Amino acid sequence: MKKHPGRWIAVAAAATLVVAACGGDDDDGAASTEAPAGSEAPAGSEAPAASEAPAGTEAPADTEAPADSEAPAGSELPAGAAGEIDNNGDGEVRFGIAAAGPADDGAYYQAVVDAARQLSEANGFAEPIVVDNIQAADAATAIGDLAQQGVDVIIVGASEIAEPLPQLIAEYPDIFWYCNCGAGFPEDPGLAQSTDDGAEISYTAGYATGLLMQERGEGTNVSFIGCCDLGFEKQAFMAFELGLQAVDPSYTVTYVPTGDFPFDFDNTANATAALQTAIDNGAAAVYPYLGGAHRPVVQAANEAGLITMSAGSSTVCEPEEELNYDIAVKFDGGDYVRAVMADIIDGEFQEGDIKQFKVGIDPEPGAVICDPTPEQQEAMDEVYAQIAAGDFAEQFGAIAAEAFAEG
Repeated sequence: MKKHPGRWIAVAAAATLVVAACGGDDDDGAASTEAPAGSEAPAGSEAPAASEAPAGTEAPADTEAPADSEAPAGSELPAGAAGEIDNNGDGEVRFGIAAAGPADDGAYYQAVVDAARQLSEANGFAEPIVVDNIQAADAATAIGDLAQQGVDVIIVGASEIAEPLPQLIAEYPDIFWYCNCGAGFPEDPGLAQSTDDGAEISYTAGYATGLLMQERGEGTNVSFIGCCDLGFEKQAFMAFELGLQAVDPSYTVTYVPTGDFPFDFDNTANATAALQTAIDNGAAAVYPYLGGAHRPVVQAANEAGLITMSAGSSTVCEPEEELNYDIAVKFDGGDYVRAVMADIIDGEFQEGDIKQFKVGIDPEPGAVICDPTPEQQEAMDEVYAQIAAGDFAEQFGAIAAEAFAEG
C-alpha cells in the first residue's frame, strides 16, 4: 500500500494544538452513526512500539494535572493544506471515528471523538462521522460502512473492535488508518498504532489512591468496578492493588464485574448497584473502570463522599469539570492522537509503526492527584521516576503474564 506521509505533517501541526474535552454520560447499547453535519447526536477512551526506559530516567518535573489552557494562536492549517490530506479527492477533509462505547461517555471513548471534532472545527474540515457503540461481533460491518462514507482518515478508538482492520485496510488502502489500540494489536504495514502499559498507569492510580486514603484516615478498602474480568482489566486491577499496598499493606481492593462479556463497560444499573454495595461495606474509594457507566458512578460516589477518579480522561481536574474528581487516571486517547501527530511532524512515526506511551517518560499517561499536598506531589514524582527507571519492570511483567494468560 502506498500512502503519502507528507499529507500528515499539516494535520499534525493542528492536532498538537487541540484540547480534548469531556461531555455527558448518555448510555446507549446499540451502534449508531452520527450524521456529518446538522444533526443532533451525542457529543462524544488505551497507547506504539516503545523503547525500554533507560535506568536512571527521571520523571517529568511536575506530574500534577494540567492547568486549563486555550489553544494557542495559529492553530489553523496554512491555506491549501486541506487539499494535501484530502485522500479521496472530493474537495473536503473528513475524519471517521469508530468507537466501541458511547461517544459522549465523558471518559475513555469520548476523548478521541472530542479531539477529532476540535481538530476539524479549528481547521475548517467537514464534521467527523462518528459511529459509536460498536460491538466486537459487528465491527467489520460497522467500520466497513464508515469507510464507504467518504472519509479520509479512520480513527479506531480501541483494540476491542480492531480485529477486522487488516482486511479493511487492504480493501480501503487510500484511507489513513490509525488505532488507539491500548494493550496492543498485531503490527500491520498500513496501520499506525498507539499503545500504553496498563500496569504502569494503574500502579500510579493505586498509589495516588493510597495517599489520599492515608490522608483521610477513613476506611481501608477500594472498590474497582469493571466489566467482566477481561485480560486488561486483570492487569489494571493487579497493578492498582500493588500501588495501593505500596502506601499501606493493610489496604485492600475488591474487583466487581458489572457488564456482559465481552466489553460491556456501559451497564449503569449494575455499576451503580455495585457502588452502593461498596458504600454499604465501608469502601473509602472507588475506581470506576468503565465507559458509558463511568460518570453516573462518579456522581453517586460524590454524593457518598468517596475518593474517586477518571478512567482515561486527562481533563477531569480542570475547573470546568462538573463532577468532583480526586484523581485523573490518564490514558486519554485524545492526548495520544495529538502526541502521535507531533511525532509524525518529526518523522518519527509512520504507517506500520507502534508507539507505546510510557509513564515517567511521556507526559500523557499516568495518574495525578487533582489537589495534592506538596508531600503527596513529591511522593508521586518519586513513583514516576521509579517507573521510568524500570524499578517495577519485573513485577509489571509478572502481572501481564498472569493477566493475559490463556485458559
